[in-house]
Amino acid sequence: MPGHQEVDATFRKVAWRLVPILMLAYVLAFIDRGNVGFAKLQFMGDLHFSEATYGLGGGLFYLGYSVFEVPSNLWLARIGARTTLLRIMVCWGLCSAALAFMTAPSHYYILRFMLGAAEAGLFPGVLFYLTTWIPPSRRSQFTALFMSAIAISGIVSGPLSGAILGGADGLLGLKGWQWLFIIEGLPSALTGIVVYFVLADSPQTAKWLSAREVGIITAELQSEANAGQRQRQHNFGAALRDRRLYILCGMSVGLIAGGAGIPLWLPTILRGTGIHEPLALGLFSAIPYIVAVAAQQVIARSSDRLGERRWHAAVPTLLCAIGWLLLPQAMGHPWMAIALLTVMTVGYLGATGPFWTMPSLYLSGSAAAGGIAMITTCGGIGAFFAPTLVGWMTTATGSLTYGLYVYGAMMAFGALVMLVGTNSTGSVSATAHVHEGNLR
Repeated sequence: MPGHQEVDATFRKVAWRLVPILMLAYVLAFIDRGNVGFAKLQFMGDLHFSEATYGLGGGLFYLGYSVFEVPSNLWLARIGARTTLLRIMVCWGLCSAALAFMTAPSHYYILRFMLGAAEAGLFPGVLFYLTTWIPPSRRSQFTALFMSAIAISGIVSGPLSGAILGGADGLLGLKGWQWLFIIEGLPSALTGIVVYFVLADSPQTAKWLSAREVGIITAELQSEANAGQRQRQHNFGAALRDRRLYILCGMSVGLIAGGAGIPLWLPTILRGTGIHEPLALGLFSAIPYIVAVAAQQVIARSSDRLGERRWHAAVPTLLCAIGWLLLPQAMGHPWMAIALLTVMTVGYLGATGPFWTMPSLYLSGSAAAGGIAMITTCGGIGAFFAPTLVGWMTTATGSLTYGLYVYGAMMAFGALVMLVGTNSTGSVSATAHVHEGNLR
């Protein structure tokens, strides 16, 4: 029997091999889905788009993402991670770069929808991929490491986007916002090719693992499965009949929709406080993510150490909700706005690691691929309607204030569902009702 040190060393080796390339893919994904928030500062005037147009296009990404999410991940279970990620990254990189050449709202709508459709499957696909490598007791930290790419993308994207907007404007006859989409889009397509050659589809096909290391990984996965942390193999049809899946879907509506609003509106919010120079906007926008990348790891480690998921997900989600609701009071006060944006970003990203560990506590096999994708799909539907509504409200009222309240309410809804639908470990009660005693 291998000792704890040998087991830990094996999973450290797995982490160093898998996490950096998966993080790079996710950093690029969030840069490409969120850079529209910075490009907006210029193309709104150049193309004469309204806030309603911007909000609808921002949301259409998530509609495309949602429509193609489940099919993409059911297909992943058949063809493997490498081929799936190659297809996803090449397609989304080209779609992102193509936004540089839009001239009308219809182009914007179509390309944002296509970008979401192309990227569909990346996140739940990686979560499913990790279930074939990492046992549940270690998975929250791995998930948080991977998802720290969201914060890293914010740290990188803000200053980079600000520098491109200010420094490349007029180069070769193109606007700064056009260069932003080109420079930040094409590397994703190239990285997809690299991912294909670096990843292995499973421990059994990884040439960089010894036979003993493969045995350790397999034994750890099986041991925790037998202990009940991963339950019987499901097919996707069985998962659809399990009410626990729908509780998780309810959680994701608030968490994903509320969190997705941060990159879409953060540059606009900062500009509304009086910061106008592109590079300064980019630098200030990185502050919330710098704090969040550290806080996210602290929360995930605490969640794994205590074996507790519900409060580690619900409390940060509530913090994010409070930040959204207080943000209108910070307009005209840059540092107050940055402080609240930091609280929001810490809350959203801090909740993601514990929350995304919950589905794999009872889903496995093809149900894990399809079920996780369905959970993300529901969140994506919320993320479509939220910016669409916020953009319309902003155009109608001339103020973003009421839209910020929409995001706050959605995050509060997500936290409420977490509290009433899960127990203290994050397991979802198969017979959960609001009035039952499952708030342990």
